Amino acid sequence: MSQKHLSILGSTGSIGRQTLSVVESLPDQFKIVALAAGNNLDELLPQIERHHPEVVSVATPQLADDLATRLRGKTPLPHIHHGSEGMLAVATHSAAEIVLSAAVGVVGLEATYEAVKLGRTVALSNKEVLVAAGELVMAAAAKSGRELLPVDSEHNAVHQCLRAGRRSSHSGNLEKPSFRAQSAPCSSGLQARRIPLRSSGAPGAATAPGFLGSSSLATHHSPLATALYPEVRRIVLTASGGPFRKTPLALLANVTTDQALAHPNWKMGNRITIDSATMMNKGFEIIEARWLFDMRPDQIDVIIHPQSVIHSFVEFIDGAVLAQLAPPDMRMPIQYALTYPDRVASQQVQLDWSKLRRLDFEKASTRRFPCLRLAREAMKKGGALPCALNAADEVAVAAFLDHRLPFLGIPEVVEEVLSKTPRTKFTTIADVLAADNEARRQAAEAVSRLSSKSVHA
Repeated sequence: MSQKHLSILGSTGSIGRQTLSVVESLPDQFKIVALAAGNNLDELLPQIERHHPEVVSVATPQLADDLATRLRGKTPLPHIHHGSEGMLAVATHSAAEIVLSAAVGVVGLEATYEAVKLGRTVALSNKEVLVAAGELVMAAAAKSGRELLPVDSEHNAVHQCLRAGRRSSHSGNLEKPSFRAQSAPCSSGLQARRIPLRSSGAPGAATAPGFLGSSSLATHHSPLATALYPEVRRIVLTASGGPFRKTPLALLANVTTDQALAHPNWKMGNRITIDSATMMNKGFEIIEARWLFDMRPDQIDVIIHPQSVIHSFVEFIDGAVLAQLAPPDMRMPIQYALTYPDRVASQQVQLDWSKLRRLDFEKASTRRFPCLRLAREAMKKGGALPCALNAADEVAVAAFLDHRLPFLGIPEVVEEVLSKTPRTKFTTIADVLAADNEARRQAAEAVSRLSSKSVHA
């Protein structure tokens, strides 16, 4: 079997490092041809020495010079690039068959878009790509005839479950990236419930009494289905609920950065960990799911599932519900995206059924998690609002991590920026980047004002 050639955008981040772990566990399957990193040369250097990429990129000219100095005398030497042009060089490397897009922020947007336009297989982990520019990116994917392969565990789970149903060859999404305007999204109607499992250790021993009853996943959604997946009624994304799932609401105003970074299930980068604490990450995932799977807003629900074992559900029009289960380990969805459409044996990831004794579900409260409401509103209004949602959140989260903004200031900043953002339709990536810059400017002003207010309070 010939090796697939792989470029990675964001190789020194959490997803990038875990991708390289998957590659190293399957040495006959993949060859690394290009790596793009940010500022972490200490992490990048051993990656270069292990995988010998032809092209690498770092954030700045100074870092490029530093990297060249530190690689002096080593062979083979990669071509070293920097900045946005360096990201483009990695994403569009002529030998790259797969581009893993895991750079944090809009820094990876343009490079990912170009890879999509070139018809490369793109394994997508960077949320900003579809949140900020979903319509443009999906139009490019339709034109190139290639499917985006989601790496996020929730969308990866949906992708796996959808393989059980029929996919239309005449998708409105693939032919023309337009979506029907919808009314307010339906509530999931889910109540907190526990599903006991017999702990014999055998997968067949799991029982879920009453799971598909009237008070569980079955709802009164319209049977009208989307063009791309005509047999699907809706998808349900699961969320852990983060560290503040049970914290009294009155205490949220005073939570610390350390508390917010203490995620109960996942080890992730700082921004996504805070986004998990506010549930903004789930809001982003709703927007991503809309574009990835051609779903109407009212066909995408969220429930809290604190064990993070079920990563998503897909409910079909006949009432059947498929769930994808796996341990909270990103190497599994990464490997699935890289090896798709094949499944390859893995010795790294396995669900321990002996430890799985119950599965809990509860409704995601927008009172506790206002960012979830803001994301839905941005998705419904469309235009520049989803882009502004992401930009404002990134600025607000950075301010919180820098102790310049309280935890509840994050949704306050985002809501203020959204209220000032026009519903402008994007026609180019330059439009997206301009809207992103403007939203960041407004968010920085809001952070400064709120910080000043808290100092004088």
